[in-house]
Amino acid sequence: MDTPNLFPQYLDTLHTLPALDRHTGRLPQSLRLARDGELEVFYAPFDYINTDAKLVIVGITPGYQQAANALDAARRLLATGQDADTALRAAKLAGSFSGPLRANLVALLDRFRVHDWLGIASCAQLFGPASHLVHFTSLLRYPVFEGGSNYNGSALRAPLPRQQFDAWFAREVAALPEACFVPLGRRVEEGLNALVAHGVLDESRVLAGLVHPSPENGERIAYLLGRKPRAELSAKTPADPYGARIVLNGRDADKLGRAAAELAAEGHAAEIAAFDVTDRDAVAAGVDRIETEIGPIEILVSNAGMQFRT
Repeated sequence: MDTPNLFPQYLDTLHTLPALDRHTGRLPQSLRLARDGELEVFYAPFDYINTDAKLVIVGITPGYQQAANALDAARRLLATGQDADTALRAAKLAGSFSGPLRANLVALLDRFRVHDWLGIASCAQLFGPASHLVHFTSLLRYPVFEGGSNYNGSALRAPLPRQQFDAWFAREVAALPEACFVPLGRRVEEGLNALVAHGVLDESRVLAGLVHPSPENGERIAYLLGRKPRAELSAKTPADPYGARIVLNGRDADKLGRAAAELAAEGHAAEIAAFDVTDRDAVAAGVDRIETEIGPIEILVSNAGMQFRT
């Protein structure tokens, strides 16, 4: 599939680009792609698409640090005589979710056992020897800034962000027909849901619910990783930002009760629903009760083992 990029037209600029001053927080005007009021879009080498990826990690847009890392990597590689394709791939990997974002992202992915699904020791390997398994991207491929600061996606429906979303991200999704997508944060989920609603992306390929790994979410991340107990969370950090409620299922109501009590001791409220998943009628009745009394089942973790019984 044709997946155009802007790297070729910026090759000359990258060859002569000086090392960026990390203290300014501003990219050179020679890289600016578009402007609409306080919103600006700049070029940085995030064009490469790994069409063989099994997993796609999606953010809102690269921030200044990520853009600067990618630009500096591209400039250094081109200066050493690397060809454009090699420089583009390496620059994308160097810049994607770099800085404190990367450590938080790896910890969250490992916490939810994504590395087991991929068959690797840790998701840290996605930034090294296992990079062939992953594609890193953003709803807005090229860095967007608002008033000179990193853009937080607060106005994704505004004309300029919408144009960037339509021009690049939808093409990336179409180029990755088998991969699973992990949106980082609720605003990214909303962007993927828009593509689901338009039939561009199958809902079953979206693994929602992961908090954005920004250091600004440090307290919530610490809670999700088990590093901070629920009782110590500040008022600004709700323990369950998605309003999720836990329901435990199994055949033995006493065991379920003990498990719910253990969760309660850790600050996690849980309901129980005792029924046998090998009994179709019991399953139908149990699910009906859960959805009537608690709410629709939106996330299902199935770890039941079935044996033939006489």
